[in-house]
Amino acid sequence: MKKEYDFSKGVRGKFYRPNAKFNVPVYLDGKVQTFVERIAERKRTDVSAVVNLLLRSEMELVEAAK
Repeated sequence: MKKEYDFSKGVRGKFYRPNAKFNVPVYLDGKVQTFVERIAERKRTDVSAVVNLLLRSEMELVEAAK
């Protein structure tokens, strides 16, 4: 690394995007991942679609229980 860097020509906020959306990685437990992968394989879809389906079902159950 240099001792000093020249930021005199730098532009503040050049890459800032206020409406940027970030996808947070989710790491599944080994057994859970295997379970979801089997469902995805049977439904001929991807793991993300199955996880979203399962979570939506859980959300509906929680809302119905209120």
